[in-house]
Parts: sequence; C-alpha cells; structure tokens
Amino acid sequence: MTMYLCPRDGTRAETTVLTWCCPVCRGPWDLDFEVAGPLSLNSLSGRVNSLWRYEEALPLAAPTTTLGEGRTPLVPLTGTVTAKLDFLMPTLSFKDRGAVMLAELARRLSPERVIADSSGNAGTAVAAYCARASLPCTVYVPEGTSPKKTEQIRAHGARLEIVPGGREATALAARTAADTPGTFYASHVFNPYFLHGTKTYVYEMWEDLGGRLPDAIAVPVGNGTLLLGAALATAELHAQGLIDERPALIAVQAEAVSPLAAAFRAEADELLDAPAGAAAPTLAEGIAIPRPPRARAILAAVRESGGTFLTVTEDQIRTAQLDLAARGFYVETTGVACWAAVGGWTDRSVVVPLCGAGLKTGLAD
Repeated sequence: MTMYLCPRDGTRAETTVLTWCCPVCRGPWDLDFEVAGPLSLNSLSGRVNSLWRYEEALPLAAPTTTLGEGRTPLVPLTGTVTAKLDFLMPTLSFKDRGAVMLAELARRLSPERVIADSSGNAGTAVAAYCARASLPCTVYVPEGTSPKKTEQIRAHGARLEIVPGGREATALAARTAADTPGTFYASHVFNPYFLHGTKTYVYEMWEDLGGRLPDAIAVPVGNGTLLLGAALATAELHAQGLIDERPALIAVQAEAVSPLAAAFRAEADELLDAPAGAAAPTLAEGIAIPRPPRARAILAAVRESGGTFLTVTEDQIRTAQLDLAARGFYVETTGVACWAAVGGWTDRSVVVPLCGAGLKTGLAD
C-alpha cells in the first residue's frame, strides 16, 4: 500500500488524509511506493501521449485532471549538450509535471479548499490544474513576483495572496493556512506526489533516447523538486535493469542564493548556518530558496550520483538568456541557469532543462 513516510523519524500516514507534513518533526513526507512492474520501450507504443503513459511508475492512475502535460522534445544545442523543452508545457513550465499529480490527488480527496505557495511557476501550475479539477484554490506568492505570473494565477480563477517579504515568509504564511481543517496543501516541496510527477522528465528522456540516458543531467535547484524527481527516476530505471549506470546529477544554483552549493563544498549533510539578513536578490527567482526543506535529500542525491553543484553569476544568467534567444529559445531567467553552467561542456553528454517560458519574466535587465 502506498503511504506517506517521514525520512527522518519513520512516521507513517495514509495518503487519504490531509496531513501535509510529518506530525512529529514537521518535515516533508516521502512516499512509500513501489513501481508496479517493469517498463519496456515496446510496451509504450500506442499509449496516451502524455506523462501518464508511464502508468506503472506512477502512484496514481486513470486521471481525470489532465491538460495533456509531458512528452516535451529534446533538441541538440551543441555536439554534447541537449535541451529538453519543458517550457512547452500547458502552463509554460516544468511544474505542470508535479502540479497535475497534486490536483488529481486533491480531486480524489475532495477538500474544502486547496492552497499553494510559490515564487510563481508552481502557483500558476496548481491554479491551472485546480481549475481543471473544479477545486477552489488560493496561491500565496512573495511581493515582487513577476506580474505575468500573478496575472496567470488570477486568470485561472485562483485567489491570490501576496505576502510581504521573500520566499520564506510566503512559505510560512501558506503553512499556517495549511493547518486549517479541510485544507489540501498542494505543496511542491512537502508533498512527495509532486516528485513522482517530476520524475517523468527523466522517463521521457530515457524513452526518447532509445532506452538510455546521458552521462549527466543538469537541473536548476532551489527546493530541488526536479532534481529529486530525477533521482527517483534514475534509481527506478536502474533497479529495473533498464539502464546500466545512473547519470551524474549536476545541480545549478544562482551564486547570489546558493545555500546547497555552500553545504556541498563544505562536505556537510545539512545546510550551514545562514548569515543574518535577507537573501541577496537574483534574476533566478525560481531557485532563490535560502532554506530548502529537503536539503538533506538533495545533497545526498547529488553525492550518490557522482554529481556536483555549480553556481552562476547574474551576468552569466543575462548572457545565457540572450544566447539561447539567439538560438531560437526564449527562456525565463531561472530556466537559463543550466545552460549558463554547462553550455560549454564538450567532454560528456548532458541534458539541460529549458523549464520556463521567457514570457513569464521577460528579458533580464
């Protein structure tokens, strides 16, 4: 039986309850889930052309809340670097992969309300999929969130709560509201169903590369939802004998807000003590997370894969956005971080996600 499991203290809970975190340590849940059976490339022929084609690997089946998400293309950028175009998702970001799982789960649980918190993309995705599922939704965002993202949230009919301060203040406000009875907290950080949605990013890559994966997978990391999904997928594919080796996970952070990179370089298992004061501003708003709740899991996943952390400057982000645009890809500032970090690699194959459309933020100043 699929259950919530706390990775710190072993507490378990049914997935039919609205408990959004471990009641003992208040940390995020993992999901005690086993893949139903081995996939094969041949078995995928003729299946639905969305992420739901990997039904054996997903904790939910037969969805009604779908917008046709997934199956985004791989396009070579250089001889060794390939881009996966996740900005072509229904709400223009990779967050649709996890948001559809949360909305489908919420639909089955019939809560009185759904809430989410986000720097923008997760909020727009949850708002869209809640609209699809006819669920009332409130999204908390920090002041200074891109107006295009808040406009999109409102367009989907969600209530918008703009929180003074940064990302941490916004998360605190949402988590306080999440304790209200009858509330489903559609948290892309705390609810592990989101990670089982983002792992389809790698399943698609595996299928489109003919049953293999690149030497490395680079992902931008704030709360780490795409990286942890990638780690789940590579572990599952390896356990099923569908890949011989797991690729290195390359985690990319903005130099201005890089707590995980600092901990990795210090060989720490947890985040280091943060200096007092507000986090420095960065163009990569989607990964400007000073205290990611899944830090321990992110650091472990990168180390276990033989990967590393890289950081990029604000000037590198600006240059990378213009460079991709000159190649035909208009990508938001967070989504260009990996190209800025590994675009010059020539010694091994690597896939980078173009994970949010440029229309969401505009060109960097």
